[in-house]
Amino acid sequence: MRYFAEAESLLAWYDTHARDLPWRISPAARAAGAHPDPYRIWLSEVMLQQTTVAAVKSYFLRFTTLWPTVADLAAAEDAQVMGEWAGLGYYARARNLLKCARVVVRDHGGRFPDTLDGLRALPGIGPYTAAAIAAIAHDQPHVVVDGNVERVMARLYDIHTPLPTAKRALTEAAARLTPRLRPGDYAQAVMDLGATICTPKSPACGLCPWRAPCAARAAGTAQHLPRKLPKTPKPVRHGHAYVARRADGAWLLERRPDSGLLGGMLGWPGSDWGESPLHTPPIAADWQQLEAEARHTFTHFHLRLTVHVAFVPDGVPPERGMFLSDAAFRPTELPTLMRKVFDLARAALNYTP
Repeated sequence: MRYFAEAESLLAWYDTHARDLPWRISPAARAAGAHPDPYRIWLSEVMLQQTTVAAVKSYFLRFTTLWPTVADLAAAEDAQVMGEWAGLGYYARARNLLKCARVVVRDHGGRFPDTLDGLRALPGIGPYTAAAIAAIAHDQPHVVVDGNVERVMARLYDIHTPLPTAKRALTEAAARLTPRLRPGDYAQAVMDLGATICTPKSPACGLCPWRAPCAARAAGTAQHLPRKLPKTPKPVRHGHAYVARRADGAWLLERRPDSGLLGGMLGWPGSDWGESPLHTPPIAADWQQLEAEARHTFTHFHLRLTVHVAFVPDGVPPERGMFLSDAAFRPTELPTLMRKVFDLARAALNYTP
């Protein structure tokens, strides 16, 4: 009975305080019979992986303007999609986005499956994303647990086991509360609660619809939860990047292999990344090494790139990469790391947009 009351109180709060997000339909619209578009839910969930709502909004609006349906996205050119994704990071998501869209169109007639198993079988869709689509788009009572939900559950039940060890206990706690009535709204309500009230620092307990049953609030431990195991320091890797500009203004770029970091993206030719990587210029030129390094942090390591720049005359063929005309070159479509390299090199190569 307690769990029903908690779900009911949270849904009542959500009906008034739900965030207005471009991929979401309002509780009132849903009550009137409107249904979320599984394509928009899927796209938003993929974009939101390890990225903030604030960062995703503009990307989501641009993607859905360019490709309003999953069929539109499936028919898009890979390079255009990867270019529009630039800046969101974790580029394997963009590659899987295209793979998934094409499977949905080819094997499912352009309609996302409405079962958890069917969703899990699609490229790039894991347990969390499948549960989110099933709950939010299809209103099925599946447990949706992101970082916000973990924090809310840890505080509601005063669970002190550190993450990631506590993931199973937190998921079980979330499962006990998931109602069979309005599970999609409920899943979004818990996320909104974590994002706006039960925040990582200084939670607004006085405004929380779950302040009465919250064990951590009663114990005075809310600000200390969830606990996390100490992070292992990230190693530092090194590499080299070569930025060459031809006399006619063209730039020497290469498309990275589909697998691996920044897979499928355009970038500057360079070396592997390691402790002391070997490096060979991609074209014969009078290369100059810049004093500043391009620094970037990936999930598992920090990267420091030594940047080399050169002007090359017309008619000199590159050993690697291809020249892209200045008119076709758009720095904004480079991944963040490659833009950092370009920002260091642009002055030395007289670039003015």
